[in-house]
Amino acid sequence: VQLQASGGGSVQAGGSLRLSCAASGRSFSSYVMVWFRQAPGKEREFVAGITWSGGTTYYADSVKGRFTMSKDNAKNTVVYLQMNSLKPEDTAVYYCAARFGTYFTNNYYSPGVYRYWGQGTLVTVSS
Repeated sequence: VQLQASGGGSVQAGGSLRLSCAASGRSFSSYVMVWFRQAPGKEREFVAGITWSGGTTYYADSVKGRFTMSKDNAKNTVVYLQMNSLKPEDTAVYYCAARFGTYFTNNYYSPGVYRYWGQGTLVTVSS
């Protein structure tokens, strides 16, 4: 599975962006899809995730109520991260990742759980 993240850019605080993650090679129908982000000098952190089969979603506390992850049911190869009310602290490179499975494990927030990674897309939020 190859993942391609897109949609990053520069916005002012309070603005919105929508990230996309597209897969090539196979559909996401039996995968757990997630977004991580990494700010300069910081560790990669979990942002949001979705199970393709059941649509269960998980969010980091820092983005709850502002970010929404969704899947494109018409195309089993695309997931989105809608980011609203962006803050300067949301500035980071955002990565989509995936692992085969239908549910979140207890360590869903750990990067090592996910086998497939996209190349990252930069989001910059200015104050």
